[in-house]
Amino acid sequence: MSILQKLVLASGSPRRIELLQQAGIEPDRVLPADVDETPQRAEHPRSLAKRLSKDKAEKALASLKSEEDYAPAFILAADTVVAVGRRILPKAETIDDAINCLGLLSGRSHRVYSGVCLITPGGKLRQRLVETRVRFKRLPREEIDAYVASGEWRGKAGGYAVQGLAGSFVVKLVGSYTNVVGLPLYESVALLSGEGFKAHQNWHASRS
Repeated sequence: MSILQKLVLASGSPRRIELLQQAGIEPDRVLPADVDETPQRAEHPRSLAKRLSKDKAEKALASLKSEEDYAPAFILAADTVVAVGRRILPKAETIDDAINCLGLLSGRSHRVYSGVCLITPGGKLRQRLVETRVRFKRLPREEIDAYVASGEWRGKAGGYAVQGLAGSFVVKLVGSYTNVVGLPLYESVALLSGEGFKAHQNWHASRS
């Protein structure tokens, strides 16, 4: 008799949901985990991404403990950080945030780090850290202003969404593209599969 597996995504990000769906995985529950994302003093961007993904997974686990239906679930969480050197760029919430971020990224390389954390039904915690290098073209002020007017930047780490208009800014990308979108698919699916989650069980019907 097979055991029904359940997956909880500890994120409300539409991009992460869409990426999982792209891989044929439909979360049984979307449970955004609200944590303080303020970097600690002198914290490295990669350390921040790992810490926040772990915090989100553990917060989701704590909130599910009282729910019998979801207590034995796989919990997947992720956090994405954009950095220029050791400087961590914010998730842009204001026009000034977006302008400042795009000004910093203009004509130079930056790194995108994603921490992925999985807590298994048996309570094991597994983590991965994925790094992608991205280089932007030089952005004239009128192009920055036009992008800001689009509103695509709102709530995005580093003030841009690579899957949208900002894809035209990218001169070079080395590493995982889906990592820059918000969830490194290869690593996330490998993490799930390695812990016994049947990540490919829906593929036979996905093209019907």
